[in-house]
Amino acid sequence: MGCFIKFSSPAILFMFLSLLLIPTSAHVQVNEGGYISAVISKKGLDFFKNYLINKATSSIIPLELPDIEKSKKIPLIGKVHMALSNIIIYSVEIDSSYVETGDPDLLLAVSGATADCGMNWEYSYGSWLLPTISDSGAATVLVEGLEVGLTVSLKEQGGIVKVILVDCGSHVRDISIKVDGGASWLYQALFEAFEGKIKSAVESAVTKKISELITKLDSIFQSLPKQIPVSDIASMNTSFVRSPVLSDSSVEVEINGLFTAISGTSMLNYYHKGFESSASCSSPAKMIGIQLNENVFSSGALVYFNANRLHWIIDDIPEKSVLNTSGWRHIIPQLYTQYPNDGMNLYISVTSPPKIHVSEHDIGGTIDLDMTINVLDSSEVIPVACISLVINTSCFPEIKGDNLAGVIRLNDFKASLTWSRIGNLNMHIFQSMMSTILKTGFLPYINAHLRRGFPLPLPSGFTLENAEIFCTNSWVVVCSDLAALSLTSLQM
Repeated sequence: MGCFIKFSSPAILFMFLSLLLIPTSAHVQVNEGGYISAVISKKGLDFFKNYLINKATSSIIPLELPDIEKSKKIPLIGKVHMALSNIIIYSVEIDSSYVETGDPDLLLAVSGATADCGMNWEYSYGSWLLPTISDSGAATVLVEGLEVGLTVSLKEQGGIVKVILVDCGSHVRDISIKVDGGASWLYQALFEAFEGKIKSAVESAVTKKISELITKLDSIFQSLPKQIPVSDIASMNTSFVRSPVLSDSSVEVEINGLFTAISGTSMLNYYHKGFESSASCSSPAKMIGIQLNENVFSSGALVYFNANRLHWIIDDIPEKSVLNTSGWRHIIPQLYTQYPNDGMNLYISVTSPPKIHVSEHDIGGTIDLDMTINVLDSSEVIPVACISLVINTSCFPEIKGDNLAGVIRLNDFKASLTWSRIGNLNMHIFQSMMSTILKTGFLPYINAHLRRGFPLPLPSGFTLENAEIFCTNSWVVVCSDLAALSLTSLQM
């Protein structure tokens, strides 16, 4: 066969590929580039392999083999009919294993595995001169030098990944049989009669299991959910945009990654990635690297803008005087004159989709706002003026748990009067008050949501560990190790 993988490879492959491949989503245009990519390093591949070996070995055992029958001529005895039944592999020990990647296939292999089997035996013989003689008992079999291997190809088709079994096979180097009870000649007879059949039964059972699980795995990927909801109005399009790229030491997957409205409107036509990221995790010790293009964030802002969710009423901020006309008497005297000591609120609405760009230092944003000043006169809300603002912000992303989060800071802003019912306003004098409102009223509300962040596309059942994050031109890059949440986090 050429190369082999260990005995528990069917279950291992099932879980291994499930971890490598991220669920897909709708509105696929495979000619478009992806906006999120993930690279699993050699260290990451080995981590998954070792974890999955432990998990898969426990889940595949016990493995039942078919019954075996054979007739054999025994000297001085004659023709003996022998049968083995209830053949069960109940434990496996792995000596070595490895995973290899290379264009275009993925190889999983194990060598030097041993397996312990239990079985029942029986025989009978006789002739027309002698009565039938029979006996039965139990035996154990030690399977040594068990090697199993398979090669799969991962192909993107219509936004999902098709798992194609290219080759699989297994080989048993040697077996030894220990018979409990029976005549003295029985051991040699069993060994001679069934050595090849037992080897063949083990090899066939493993190969068949591999084929069945690959077929099941492929069907599961065909039916995966095609979007990941992140809120009541937005989901992330996680469609594969190309087949996984397998190099000598890593696997790279690339998904669309843009946010879309729950209604299903695609954002692909709005964005152009421009150029591929040249950034990568500088430390080879990290298991996984995730790269997010700036358009991922822009698409999320666009979804919320189109859903009319980017507007707020500010009626409670630490600087209480801002929400009473008395606090404005020196800035807008005519406001206090017309509405002395009346309460106020501020209605802030985003007037166009925020512009987001990632530089080498941080994530920058430009937000166009209208702020309407309302006076609360008795039970009436009276709009008295509207100020247009263009604010420039910066944010350095951070990792909180498995979420990408951050805090926005105000860099600068420009204000202009849109309309007024209280006369002309001096924008220069107005700047200080606007700065207070933005810093203590507007940005804290936004940051309350951004601090929670949104989940990164990680393999199910795993969490980030010792994560690092940095920005480069147009991209945010996360480099991290992974840890299993629990040995029961994945079920087969």
